Amino acid sequence: MFGMQWDKVIAHVDMDAFYASIEIRDDPSLAGKPVVVGGSADGRGVVSAASYEARVFGVRSAMPMSRALRLCPDLVALPGSLRKYSAVSKEIMEILGRYSPSVQPLSLDEAFLDLTGMELALGTPEEIGPAIRAEIKEQTRLTASVGIAPVKFVAKIASDYDKPDGLTIVPPGGVQDFLEPLTIDKLWGVGPRMQEALQQFGIRTVGDIARRSPEFMAQKFGQHGQHLLRLARGEDARGVVSHWDAKSYSHEETFAKDQGDVETLESVLLDQALRVARRLRRDDVAGRVINLKLRYPPFVTLTRRTTIDERTNDADRIFDVVRKLFHAEWNGKPVRLLGVGVSGIGEEYGGTLDLFDPEPLRQRRDALTDTVHDLEDRFGRGKITRAGALRKRSVRDTGTMNDKPTDPE
Repeated sequence: MFGMQWDKVIAHVDMDAFYASIEIRDDPSLAGKPVVVGGSADGRGVVSAASYEARVFGVRSAMPMSRALRLCPDLVALPGSLRKYSAVSKEIMEILGRYSPSVQPLSLDEAFLDLTGMELALGTPEEIGPAIRAEIKEQTRLTASVGIAPVKFVAKIASDYDKPDGLTIVPPGGVQDFLEPLTIDKLWGVGPRMQEALQQFGIRTVGDIARRSPEFMAQKFGQHGQHLLRLARGEDARGVVSHWDAKSYSHEETFAKDQGDVETLESVLLDQALRVARRLRRDDVAGRVINLKLRYPPFVTLTRRTTIDERTNDADRIFDVVRKLFHAEWNGKPVRLLGVGVSGIGEEYGGTLDLFDPEPLRQRRDALTDTVHDLEDRFGRGKITRAGALRKRSVRDTGTMNDKPTDPE
């Protein structure tokens, strides 16, 4: 692989059992034990992260905590701290920024890097990959797995190929050989239903898809089938997206008990809008796309969004929009999950000014909001809040970690 010509070099860095590994790092007595971070088993909590010792028992992320405890009675279940994990994530992203100006975070614990053209400064992919892993380990005492390939989605698959603490490099000319034996569930967009549909035609590996004709995939699976064929053949022109529009801010909660009271649900939405707005303002950014996530029991999920005229990080504006989305979709039945998100991120207050929201009024409101946030930083969140959000305090969620940026692609 040394000396091989790379037209494009993309790396995917994925931390190993991120939340659980941080807890084990900070409490050495947990080393060697099956550890998970997630919500309470008393409600509807799910596993957010599982150590590799826990995975031996079949425990996986997104699994109900109650089931995880049945699989492994000796499981150490911790509630976790999103603030702590976010701080470590910031350290990691700063490290990655030393290797490339183009970094695209997918969540707190993984990111793409465009390393194209960095050979003169940093060396070959065979040299850069180990250097990234070593620096992360030295600074954070955590391990990361790295995949490097000339194709974006192949780099992501490669990072998972030799976990934990692994490095997999797929060179130019080797993409097809790497992909061919993989099972079809490794491809983006192949969930359980699509996997079952593909298997009905004898398609079980990525190579099986690659050998099918475009006409067959289009006839049987439509545009999605054509997309899967391109991926199976190693065709992915998407690059690393490092600008703010790649990121979204969100907060969602799965309730320990289904909620059907409209005032309570509105209070939850207001509290979530306040949380999202606080994070937006902390990063000096704003967004134009307001998102609502709504789930009825058991797992009927709706997502709705609307685009506003100007970017905002104002909690009142976010709440006003998401409240309208909620009432347009809610059927009056109890709700299992609610979530608020903002995407289309850019610099604060880009776009058209609102004639009904004059600048002096906005400045006063912003000053009040900043004062509240300062008080929260000093005395802790929840010491001061909006009256409309007080009703939310009677609602117990599952405690599941849920604040993650999303990949727009």
